[in-house]
Amino acid sequence: MITYATYKVIHIFGILLLIFSLGGLCLYSIHGGTREPNQGRKLVAITHGIGLLIVLVGGFGLLARLGISPGSSWPIWVWLKFGIWILFGAMTMLISRKPTLAKPLWLGIPVLGAIAAYLAILE
Repeated sequence: MITYATYKVIHIFGILLLIFSLGGLCLYSIHGGTREPNQGRKLVAITHGIGLLIVLVGGFGLLARLGISPGSSWPIWVWLKFGIWILFGAMTMLISRKPTLAKPLWLGIPVLGAIAAYLAILE
């Protein structure tokens, strides 16, 4: 049986991978990089996808340890965090297709992460 603390470490590791990949992609776009010649695009996509998966697995593990079962009976903070997870999932596409959004997202991504942390810790 995996402990609450272990799920928390798994979840945070996924968040680190996710933020790392999005930050790299933002920085690449800010400096004028385009979608096509980006040789690191595959690595960023893999890191982003693995990070999303790990965040999801760790998050559901944490919910299970808290005794929150899946379904419509989730508290609102779980639904909001799931929505933030979906936004993070769409961000590589957003940054790649609209490079002008890279600068606002450079600041927006950590703010969105802080909102997710607030929801988990204080709600």
